[in-house]
Amino acid sequence: MSVATLPAPVTPVPAGAATGTAIDCLIVHRGNTPRDALGNRISDAGRWLVTTAAADLYGTDLRGRLTRDEHHRWQVPEHGMHLSVAHCGQYSVVALTTATEVGVDVQDERDRPLALAWLGDLLGHPAGRPATIRDFVECEALIKASHLTKETFAGVRLPGWRYGWRPAQVGYQLLSTELGVDMQVAIAAREAVPVRWWWQRRGQAGPRRINDPAEVRA
Repeated sequence: MSVATLPAPVTPVPAGAATGTAIDCLIVHRGNTPRDALGNRISDAGRWLVTTAAADLYGTDLRGRLTRDEHHRWQVPEHGMHLSVAHCGQYSVVALTTATEVGVDVQDERDRPLALAWLGDLLGHPAGRPATIRDFVECEALIKASHLTKETFAGVRLPGWRYGWRPAQVGYQLLSTELGVDMQVAIAAREAVPVRWWWQRRGQAGPRRINDPAEVRA
């Protein structure tokens, strides 16, 4: 199946917002660790979350088609598709696109003083000023989208925050925002393309399109 014939999302999207020119970002409230139909915990949760998101949004079965490149990024070469996944607590986020390399991360706002102090030093913050959870998710999204690793991240500086895409130092774009459940989500991509947000509440039959991630509520 070529990029041109990749199925459209199952819920109507704005005219002109073709899959190849946007990132679809699906947020799901799962309630627990992903489990199979028999209730057994799924060992490769990331792969399962990615394939489930593609099936729910596009009606596309990616089982057996997912690969990873040399930087461990999920992709489906026959579709020209790039994918990224993150999960934290009861929530998962999957980003899917044929437009650009992509990385996504989600984190809750719980206190992590040691980790955020270490990250603040790594990012060159003034002495004693820790990183924020927003910094945390942006760093993780950049690592997932790019050639960077936790070991090679030293020296990277995040751009000042504003709503929408901002150019990052390493040739990628960053977008981050708050969910309505005390969580932060970030997307990193090679190109600044439109983002279509999707939300699926626990027990809901399928995803629905939302305009603002703040609509994500338990």
